[in-house]
Amino acid sequence: MTENSSPEPAARTGLKTKTLDLPGWKHVYSGKVRDLYEPVDESIREQAGQDCVLVVASDRISAFDHVLASEIPDKGRILTQLSLWWFDQLDVMHHVLASTVEGGVPAAVEGRAMICKKLEMFPVECIARGYLTGSGLQEYKASGTVCGIPLPPGLVDGSRLEKAIFTPSAKADLGEHDENITYEAVVVMVGDDIAARLSELTLKIYNTAEEVARERGIILADTKVEFGYDAVSGAITLGDEVLTPDSSRFWDAGTYEPGRAQPSYDKQYVRDWLTSAESGWDRNSDTPPPALPEEVISRTRSRYVEAYEKLTGKAFS
Repeated sequence: MTENSSPEPAARTGLKTKTLDLPGWKHVYSGKVRDLYEPVDESIREQAGQDCVLVVASDRISAFDHVLASEIPDKGRILTQLSLWWFDQLDVMHHVLASTVEGGVPAAVEGRAMICKKLEMFPVECIARGYLTGSGLQEYKASGTVCGIPLPPGLVDGSRLEKAIFTPSAKADLGEHDENITYEAVVVMVGDDIAARLSELTLKIYNTAEEVARERGIILADTKVEFGYDAVSGAITLGDEVLTPDSSRFWDAGTYEPGRAQPSYDKQYVRDWLTSAESGWDRNSDTPPPALPEEVISRTRSRYVEAYEKLTGKAFS
């Protein structure tokens, strides 16, 4: 799979993607949040120095494997700017080539778009967990393991692990749920050497980011990253976004308390409202989720902004 795959997965969700007319670029794919464009003007490739794609982060938001009709204002800009900040903090080869108009980004999407290397993406969601929660907690309760990795008895929701673990999942089509898999399954998919490198890089990113976030009063419970093969350099390269509230669980260190669900800097307000009686939505039905109330939209945006500002130390405007 490349970073300019077919747009069909977005259509299966019923999402009508608002694509933009960007001079020199052609829309080729829409995911839950991001739209990809490839250059139709050779001068763009020449400026980038290699085959490239334009990654535009929209304000769309997803929950329970649905892309919602409501959007969160500025979400795309927050995700992009936070990813760019993290790329600068990490000593890992990444896919970003340019993020400004001077670098070739169309003015209409400046701030929410990046020109990136075209990668052949590995079919693995690379997840690092430093704390036990979410699907990892569910598996642990059932078997005492996470992705086949045995963990000590007596852990509870939010328990900090002795050391972070690599817990991959298999990528699912848009609208489907990713499936947790073992490390051995990754080896079968990509081979011993690449599997080992994916694990090494994922844990390196997590451990670096966990320390940075903790210094700023935020706990990084877990994070998901994606890698691809760069045909130009021959290197395994970090792609997509990195360490945002869409791909990570960020908790407030000041209110952290194992044994309960932790308040998080993400779309939890959205999930909570959708599963409340007020929404009137049955998540097990075939009915799409309803539109979000303005209060939920506003509070969700505030959490994204707060995460950006606490992590970067910069005001979002």
